[in-house]
Amino acid sequence: MDGDLTRECELVAGVLREVAAAVDAECEVAIEASAEGIRAEYVGADAGALIGHHGQTLDAIQHLAQRVAFRGARERAPVIVDAAGYRGRRETTLRAMADQAADTAVREGRAVELEPMGAQERKVVHLHLKDRHDVETYSEGEEPSRRLVVVPVGV
Repeated sequence: MDGDLTRECELVAGVLREVAAAVDAECEVAIEASAEGIRAEYVGADAGALIGHHGQTLDAIQHLAQRVAFRGARERAPVIVDAAGYRGRRETTLRAMADQAADTAVREGRAVELEPMGAQERKVVHLHLKDRHDVETYSEGEEPSRRLVVVPVGV
């Protein structure tokens, strides 16, 4: 564990354990610090209970952990909270959804709107499609209904 983030890791782990206990989810917390930030994961049979619809519960826990760990700090490292590998599975789904939307936009020559999603998920889609030269992406709407739009270049 990165020595500079030892205190913050302990705070994140404490928040995650308290949340799990509050909802009677039996799981362990694995935590790791690196140059990229803090990554914590719920592991165990009940970890899935902490994900929520499209990761909304997980996002809320992550936001809370970030706020507690870096309260009053000038510099903050990213905190990523996962449960039972959900984030990786969701990223795979988002990339497939992005590819399908891009293909539809190009084939039909029209804008394709994706489902509303949080900023972190929109970023995954933006980054995934940024190297394609036949489509562009932008976000529109207000949270929590903000969505990503894929449009063919030149339309």
